Amino acid sequence: MTLTEKELLAKVPTKLYIGGNWVTGHGEKPIAVEDPATGKVLLEIANATAEDGLAALTAAADAQVQWAKTAPRERSEILRRTFELVRSRSEEFAMLISMEMGKPLAEARGEVAYGNEFLRWFAEEAVRITGRYGVSPEGTGRMLVAQRPVGPAFAITPWNFPLAMATRKIGPALAAGCTMVVKPAELTPLTTLLLVATLEEAGLPAGVVNVITTSTSSATSAPIISDSRLRKITFTGSTEVGVRLLEQSAKQVLRTSMELGGNAPFVVFEDADLDAAVSGAMLAKLRNIGQACTAANRFIVHDSVAEDFANRMAEQMSQMPLGRGLDPDTKIGPVINQKARENLERLVKTTLSEGAAVVTGGKSTDGAGYFFEPTVLMDVKPGSTILGEEIFGPIAPIVRFKTEKEAIDLANDTVYGLVSYAYTQDLKRGLRLIEQLDTGMTGLNTGLVSNAAAPFGGVKQSGLGREGGLEGINEYLETKYVMIPDPSN
Repeated sequence: MTLTEKELLAKVPTKLYIGGNWVTGHGEKPIAVEDPATGKVLLEIANATAEDGLAALTAAADAQVQWAKTAPRERSEILRRTFELVRSRSEEFAMLISMEMGKPLAEARGEVAYGNEFLRWFAEEAVRITGRYGVSPEGTGRMLVAQRPVGPAFAITPWNFPLAMATRKIGPALAAGCTMVVKPAELTPLTTLLLVATLEEAGLPAGVVNVITTSTSSATSAPIISDSRLRKITFTGSTEVGVRLLEQSAKQVLRTSMELGGNAPFVVFEDADLDAAVSGAMLAKLRNIGQACTAANRFIVHDSVAEDFANRMAEQMSQMPLGRGLDPDTKIGPVINQKARENLERLVKTTLSEGAAVVTGGKSTDGAGYFFEPTVLMDVKPGSTILGEEIFGPIAPIVRFKTEKEAIDLANDTVYGLVSYAYTQDLKRGLRLIEQLDTGMTGLNTGLVSNAAAPFGGVKQSGLGREGGLEGINEYLETKYVMIPDPSN
């Protein structure tokens, strides 16, 4: 039976989770979590201080030795039970995501399915951590190589995918045998709190995962990062913040995983299947209202099809109803807050002043909530301001090109390198693009690349390390090598 909004919110913990206990913490002023579609407060939750952050790290450090000794199968079963519980309550999680983040309910359901797969995937990987044993090349001994958990980890997650970004970090950490402190984003912490309550229900031992919610992120995080008991930090968010965290992490020589900004090119060649390209563009641009690091930011379209592509995309965008995510007719929800909306207004105004034209949209809507019309901008000039920034909203700027080299140069003209998309029916060209597009991931004739079984991550200023796939668990493991004398001597 589907819960009402009030009933669902009553199930969400509002305290900090430290050492297996829900505690009030020391913050004086609670965090008010808003619904971005209405601006109304959903819940008020505990606000952690630096003291609470260190208490959470103490709990994680105290639990580390025992959790690392826990049998891989047992760790696997806890993750699997959590997966099953989340799946059985998928509608509750989807509703909560929609309420605190704003995305349409259909998309929120997709996030639950995607995010939950990280729990299943890493439940399976927990029992597949391997090493090797062999004779040294000289024949004088035996070499034993094993993998062991890095140790207590600090996970900082963003607001745009509140379930998936949590499971993508918690899953591999627990599978590897690492304990954690998790700090969800101040704007969307409710889903993570409900997830951790579900982990507790699935039998997770006290102290293995600890959650602190705070409005003073830097002040609360700094003592954790500078503490010698911490051995790993994993962060998803802006490159600017990631750089600061790397600087702080260097003092303790921490293992780091950084999934940072993106400025994805979406390249459409003259031989592309335009119907497929437009469908892929809508998916890559409007997933999560464009508020995704994988969102297509720069549409680089061959001159011969640019106008047709723009008109088709504009026609589809103009027909997408805006509204609260829980409304079944909604296709586009609000952006996360007023600051985000003002940034979109600035980008459109600046781009028009630089010579572009609006095909559809281009402005905020009146009334409650932080809504911005889906927008297509045509004839955006190379070097325009909007092409150098991460848009994080439903704006599609279109740039024309004439040659393959020009398209590749335009696509690679960014400090970021997370994901790229390309549409062509020429197989040889497709292979050339795979090799020349300077990104960690590429969608060839598809607008969707994310998969729990695939390594997610970028190059250049889009980050370090990989999440998901076979590679994901390695971010939480370190290698131990042992030399053993020849037993025959």
